[in-house]
Amino acid sequence: MRTSQVDYHKKHQKKKTKKHLKAKKQNKSRGNELIVLMLKTIQHFFPDLFDRMQQVKECRKRSDYQLAELITAGIVMFLLKEGSRNAFNNDKQEEHFKANYQELFHVRLPHMDTVDAVMRKLEEEELINLKTSMIRSLLEKKTLHKYRFLDHWFQVAVDGTGVMSFSERHCPHCLTKTSKKGKTTYFHNVLEAKLICSNGFSLSLANEWIENPDGDFTKQDCEMKAFVRLAEQLKTLYPRLPIVILADGLYPNITFFTVCRSNTWSYIVTFKDGNLPTIWEEVFHLKQITFNNEATRLHIKQGKRVHEEYCWINDIDYRDHPLHWIECIETVTSKKDAIQKTTRFVHVTDIKILESNACFISHAGRLRSKIENEGFNTQKNLGYNLQHKYSRVSFLASKNYYQCLQIAHIINQLLELSIACKKLMVGKMTLKHLWKSMIGFLTYHVVNAIEIKMLSQLRTQFRYE
Repeated sequence: MRTSQVDYHKKHQKKKTKKHLKAKKQNKSRGNELIVLMLKTIQHFFPDLFDRMQQVKECRKRSDYQLAELITAGIVMFLLKEGSRNAFNNDKQEEHFKANYQELFHVRLPHMDTVDAVMRKLEEEELINLKTSMIRSLLEKKTLHKYRFLDHWFQVAVDGTGVMSFSERHCPHCLTKTSKKGKTTYFHNVLEAKLICSNGFSLSLANEWIENPDGDFTKQDCEMKAFVRLAEQLKTLYPRLPIVILADGLYPNITFFTVCRSNTWSYIVTFKDGNLPTIWEEVFHLKQITFNNEATRLHIKQGKRVHEEYCWINDIDYRDHPLHWIECIETVTSKKDAIQKTTRFVHVTDIKILESNACFISHAGRLRSKIENEGFNTQKNLGYNLQHKYSRVSFLASKNYYQCLQIAHIINQLLELSIACKKLMVGKMTLKHLWKSMIGFLTYHVVNAIEIKMLSQLRTQFRYE
């Protein structure tokens, strides 16, 4: 090899090494900053979170660990987006990780089998109450008030999702489905009520498991039956909260309307062509003889031209429930290639529709999709691994892990959607890589306790778009 080639190779290798060391240093810095921001988020919004854990009712006769230590481990597993108990146990084996965990959270790190043993005994209401106290704290701090619908109602989306499925019966409460080939699948679904905000918040308020009762039954449990129970729970937990329910095309029915009225809730629900045929007949007739019920709106969104045409009909009677119907035809035109995409949105609501609020009502109805995207999709595919079987033998344990996941997701949303966190996402940086940096920092570096304490105590304003 010639001297010039050797020099070039050495220079290239040196440049590559410097680049690698710089990237490593940046990852370490990002990991450290994210850890500090997570601690600040907890301290700012939930300063008494760990004290509340201490108040959870004991479910064991004796143990080497405090109950709060075990609950903390269950929540932190989801905070760090480990994805499974085994993954968290593997990190526990790392000397730095265990020491850093104890330094940051001021509790010991138990084996996740020990945590699982408690999750099989702990009453689900204990973690539900813990989660509810966190939501109430956010409401008291007015963190979510600027996202209210028409400056009054909190938008609560209701929807169901699958959590676990098995080829054999998991427990007596499994739902069942048999294919045309005769194969039976056993599964568990849950109905969620999430507080939805335009900036991306999808915060769990309450949930109801769709499960078959003990003993013989003629019909399986279903989403509408679960909604009646969920509504009762939601009203008990948040009796004075002004709520507008957002729901999909399954919900326009007399049961739903009656439940909302009895709880003094408003609603905006998707109205499909097959829903309530008598209402559609009224709409087709009244559209021809109703005037001053149309509006248009033109705006630019993400560099695209959006043209919206609204039409509405008020005061359609359905079994003593006055319904108001609204349709929006939205045409989105790309500035780059002029390609057009037209979408039709139809909703019914109990809120009187005017030209001044028509677009707000239609857009609020469309926010329902956030429970699927920012809610269920995030929890299934972006680190929380919602459909993973965190406990294969205990449905109670699965329910408790579900609550731990919801608690962790509330904290992480407050972190991830903050302006402070978005400042860390420079260029093509993603949340997934940020969390990798944090796990890497906890695994391969030693937390400077004095520095972390000093940084976490610095005043931080949590702002959201």
